[in-house]
Amino acid sequence: MPAGLLTPAESPPDDSDTPSLAEMLERYSSQRLKRGQIVPGIVVRVGDNDVIVDVGAKCEGIVPDYDLAHLPPDERAAIREGDRVMVYVLNPEDADDNIILSLARARVARDWSRMRRLFDEQQTVEGRVIDCNKGGVIVQLGNLHGFVPGSQLDNSRPVGKSSFPPANENERWRDWVGTTLKLKIIEVNPDRNRLILSERAALREQRRSRREKLLQELNEGDIRRGRVTNLTNFGAFVDLGGIDGLVHISELSWKRVTNPREVVQVGQEIEVYVLEVDRERQRVGLSLKRLQPDPWATIEERYQEGQLVEGVITRLTKWGAFARMVGDDSIEGLIHVSELDETPVNHPRDVLKPGQVVTLRVIGVDGDRRRLALSLKRAAQALDNV
Repeated sequence: MPAGLLTPAESPPDDSDTPSLAEMLERYSSQRLKRGQIVPGIVVRVGDNDVIVDVGAKCEGIVPDYDLAHLPPDERAAIREGDRVMVYVLNPEDADDNIILSLARARVARDWSRMRRLFDEQQTVEGRVIDCNKGGVIVQLGNLHGFVPGSQLDNSRPVGKSSFPPANENERWRDWVGTTLKLKIIEVNPDRNRLILSERAALREQRRSRREKLLQELNEGDIRRGRVTNLTNFGAFVDLGGIDGLVHISELSWKRVTNPREVVQVGQEIEVYVLEVDRERQRVGLSLKRLQPDPWATIEERYQEGQLVEGVITRLTKWGAFARMVGDDSIEGLIHVSELDETPVNHPRDVLKPGQVVTLRVIGVDGDRRRLALSLKRAAQALDNV
């Protein structure tokens, strides 16, 4: 398609509010052309060194050879008589009373207009990286060159084959050349020929859009796949593909967890159960353990009153000691301080220590309340009677 030609997609829509090309030509013929205007025209002759265009003025305009030289050879060769084009008025009246027009400048001006519209509408645009310098990368956007500062590039992009840090600052962004970036326009100034863009802003916009869409799609009870992005002392954050949900430390496993690193690692892909979706606060609660059988659901089938079991002491409190069942570490029971010894015990540390393995007697099982009551002294009595 020749430069400046109106493609079918760009042709004015067929409605009463949009003037036809004939009306546009008549409008421009009734007023004097001004330098810098972009006006419609019809190619009336294609010469070896120029193109003559009827713009509806007192005389036909000329697109000179030096302007045609700025067009790609295939586009210049494709210009035909009768083509509808948009042209830029370089000079409305030269020394020989000629109207000097530009097809190349019209292309550039229309691209600036498009960039301004995309900027005003906060739309993203794709640009191909054609070069770089020590400050960032240069991208091709139609007939314009834009600049993406290094601070506005995506830091998570792989460095690639170039050495890093680079031996030469001009080579720092060399691996970006040839790639296509999604960008947000942050400054557009055709008068100063400044077009500044940001990949990071476009990615933020993309994530925001994905997050909003995902929040509407998520429902409690869903099972989703995600990637662990961060670990804290209170749980693990999992990226679900646009929003990070939290697996609280209490939801990592049915067994007691003191550090999330005991269960998951950053970068690990896992399946999670959606516990809660708070669309107003944009928060998602997740669970790992809900995807595993609840060990308390069958507790009464595995433990009965009077049964002797082995337990590992996990915690000591002033009212008793907690013990994890050997071979069934999802179940933790309580040895009340009154069940530690025949004689009164001031504090459990006087009798037990964490990590100690002891024989215990089951004295109570309550699956609904998730409680397993144990006794050290009654186990000792049973062993003494053997």
